[in-house]
Amino acid sequence: MLASYHLLQTTVKTPRGRSNVLPIFLQTARMRSMIRFEVFTLFPDIFLPYLESGILHRARKKGLVAVNLHNIRDWTTDRHHVTDDLPYGGGGGMVMKPEPIFHAIESVLGDPPCCPVILLTPQGRKFDQTVAAELAGVPFDEPGTPEHQFGLLCGRYEGIDERVRQHLVSDEISIGDYVLSGGELAALVLIDAVTRLIPGALGDPDGASKDSHASGLLEHPHYTRPPEYRGWSVPEVLLSGDHARIARWRREQSLLRTWLRRPDLLHGAHLSDDDHRFLKDLGKAAEE
Repeated sequence: MLASYHLLQTTVKTPRGRSNVLPIFLQTARMRSMIRFEVFTLFPDIFLPYLESGILHRARKKGLVAVNLHNIRDWTTDRHHVTDDLPYGGGGGMVMKPEPIFHAIESVLGDPPCCPVILLTPQGRKFDQTVAAELAGVPFDEPGTPEHQFGLLCGRYEGIDERVRQHLVSDEISIGDYVLSGGELAALVLIDAVTRLIPGALGDPDGASKDSHASGLLEHPHYTRPPEYRGWSVPEVLLSGDHARIARWRREQSLLRTWLRRPDLLHGAHLSDDDHRFLKDLGKAAEE
């Protein structure tokens, strides 16, 4: 049973007052290890509905994760709070200025920053389950190095001044080969994926290990009540009560789904001798 909690509102001084941060829940009995995300963005309100819902809300309430939102505009010094300007050399769009970004991150994380600063950008390394496990400090293919605090920088417009990338950012991550209007959605994706891997964040203790991509494969099909709907029946094996048989069926369905939809994943998956035999039989059947 978790101990009772009290609410601690953290604040950070800025030139305009205090930054916009979400409450952090702490255990009164003892402080448990948490992952803390310091998010730097021009649009902090984008985060609020998602962070106040579902798994992320429960994980924050348990003290497993903290998300602090910092509005970069709070570190501007001009009367109009300008955070972008025209690009040198011409061209369309606007570029985020370096001064407010440096001031914001160094005010919160120190100079130099006390933790990794991740820029969410389509030019970064591709985010996947292995990277999520690395950031969460969860052993995966190789043991990850736990980092308990991260800065997440959300770009906007045509991008950020290159000097931020060169002298402030320590990592760059992309959630896919497409372009979004800003890094806020990418930051939420990263926070969600990493939080799911923290022990205690999910209702099912083994839930994260069963997800698609957790084992390198796509997940097996799921069924629930009723056992028959519109003439479509739940596979008999799932109603058998034979747990060993169910486990093997699920594994084979996972292999089949991956083989059909994402065969590229099979090259990096952990496969047993039985798995290899099953895939070999699939290949033979496809050739006939």
